[in-house]
Amino acid sequence: MNLKTGVRGGLLGAASMAAVALGSPAHADTLREALVETYNTNPTLEAARANQRATDEDVPIRKADGKPSLEGTAGLTEFLRQNSNNFFQPKRVLNVGLDLGVPIYSGGAVKNSVKAAQERVSAGQADLRSTESAIFSQAVAAYMDVLRTEALAALAANQVDVLRVNLEATSDRFEIGDLTRTDVAQSQSRLALAESDLQNAAAALISARENYVQVIGSAPDDLQAPPPLPGLPETVGDAVVSALDRNPDLVAAKERAQAAGYDSEVAGSGRLPRLSAFAGYTYQNTLGSIPDRPLDPDDPNSPLIESDQTATGITAGISLRIPFFQGGRPAAQQRQAFARENAALEQVIATEREVIAQTRSAYANWEAANAVIKSSLAAVAAAELSLEGVRAENSIGNRSILDVLNAEQELLSARAQLVTARRNAYVAGFSLLALMGRAEARDLNLDTGGPLYDPQVNYDRVRNKIWDWDRDPEPTPKSTRTVDIPPADATIGPQLEPGE
Repeated sequence: MNLKTGVRGGLLGAASMAAVALGSPAHADTLREALVETYNTNPTLEAARANQRATDEDVPIRKADGKPSLEGTAGLTEFLRQNSNNFFQPKRVLNVGLDLGVPIYSGGAVKNSVKAAQERVSAGQADLRSTESAIFSQAVAAYMDVLRTEALAALAANQVDVLRVNLEATSDRFEIGDLTRTDVAQSQSRLALAESDLQNAAAALISARENYVQVIGSAPDDLQAPPPLPGLPETVGDAVVSALDRNPDLVAAKERAQAAGYDSEVAGSGRLPRLSAFAGYTYQNTLGSIPDRPLDPDDPNSPLIESDQTATGITAGISLRIPFFQGGRPAAQQRQAFARENAALEQVIATEREVIAQTRSAYANWEAANAVIKSSLAAVAAAELSLEGVRAENSIGNRSILDVLNAEQELLSARAQLVTARRNAYVAGFSLLALMGRAEARDLNLDTGGPLYDPQVNYDRVRNKIWDWDRDPEPTPKSTRTVDIPPADATIGPQLEPGE
């Protein structure tokens, strides 16, 4: 269907109202499918998961400071020129050593650094939840924006077609002397403006579809109307209570404040003694470079005996380090840690304020959009009745062409406002769920084709690893590229092209 020729009468009304209702054909993409694709292929979400796996490794790294360490050494020395006239000086020496260190007490530094790392893992998991909710919110907005811009483009196309019909009828009546040149000019002006609006609507539709591709990873294909949102609150108070309990940003801020408290303990441990145990084994071999020695050094004819070419040694002990004066470093480090802990505690309050304000605003936006939907439905019904009456009165000469044009514009505006209000209500409702901590894959019961990503699984896998040669597979990207997706156009169902 070409917008230049369009359709007429009742078909136009049916098409425009279907657009207003954000309807969908039988075979189409659903919002649930779009969210599943986003969950499985979005690069921002995949990067956040990878960063969380990196955060998990801080725990075994901190634990390693409290575990025994074993180190081997080896060295081969060749004496090119002896610094002694001793006949039995070796020409070369191979030294091999093995050193074992066992930390016993570190003033609580290791214990508290591990606890701080564990708290930051929990904070990172909350951040991952926040990222997932934010990406889902973007996906919902992108999905609804495509539906809205498709509906607005359909309304703009319908308006162009209606105004073309009006212009033809006005021109015909002008030819028989029933109307004036002014009436024709008014119809031409409104048609030109409607064609401009159609061009803008087509550009907006292309932009919305490209944004959909960026966020979700595939081109939109006849999107269906979204399902009702689950778990919306009855009152703004209910929304705030849920947000204060489950909002992932607030949870992360609290976990970071806990971690900062443990960092303060680590900083204070610099004043305390350090106790460790050690053991060592050494092996020396002169590699046959010491000549055999005479049994009697004073008898030139004394028989020779074989010189000992190897030596071994074993050491063990305990080391105690007691700091008496360090130039004020430990005190400065603890004051610094206290200041950072204080900043983290204040950040909890700041985040709480932000969550409360955003939740209340989102609830107000959601309620307002729902109210606009109700008023817009009434406005559409009234504008349809008004247009029908104005057209009837115009046919008997009681209304001017300008009255008809104004009535048509009022109906278009009412329908466009209804489309936008439905989009805004859904997006505001989902944003409200996200602020309440209820907009993740587990809350939406998404069927992702496998188990949901659980960051705890990786943490449990790595937190107690102690083998130095453990190695994960080489990193490869999991998200999908969009370079091969054709550029978006402004078609809706059958071919819809901007008018000439």
